[in-house]
Amino acid sequence: MQSSNGRSRGGGSAESSASQAQQQVGRQRSPIEPSEGAGYDDPWYDALASGWGELAGTGGPAPLPTPEVVPPRPTAAEQAAATADIYLEVQRSAAFREVRSRYRRFVVPACAIFFSWYVAYVVTATAAPGLMAVRVVGSVNVAMVAGLGQFLSTFVLAWAYARHARLRRDRAALELRWDTQEMTRGLRGGA
Repeated sequence: MQSSNGRSRGGGSAESSASQAQQQVGRQRSPIEPSEGAGYDDPWYDALASGWGELAGTGGPAPLPTPEVVPPRPTAAEQAAATADIYLEVQRSAAFREVRSRYRRFVVPACAIFFSWYVAYVVTATAAPGLMAVRVVGSVNVAMVAGLGQFLSTFVLAWAYARHARLRRDRAALELRWDTQEMTRGLRGGA
């Protein structure tokens, strides 16, 4: 019994399968050659499918579409320079200066106060050990209260900074970021 590709499906002797293989070698055709049913003289051999590449009802070939003229994309250096110009423009804007001003109005005094408090604690612990040894309650002295005050003031400062940022800077900074992204997206050719 033979399969569709002409090889034996088994059950034959080695001699018969060898002779069948020789017959197949003689019958093989080129992969370029059309199948036996279709040839170059067949009118359907290279006919287009209905409606593909034909003018409506004429049977002639349709004209090729004209390609759109696409402007050349800017080089990486040109794009980087344009992006830098956008960021410099944003940096010079009044909205950016206002956000930076709000930031400095909080950070500079807060850092000065916190640093002064820290230096006062260290200097007092070093220069006035008698003052730091004064008992407040039981075995808790001034040094322990001031040391715990350092930890507490760190957490209070972090909370105050986050609150100030949320209430006075985040919205304006987000609008600046949005505007900057829109400008750079337009530069990159995005939608």
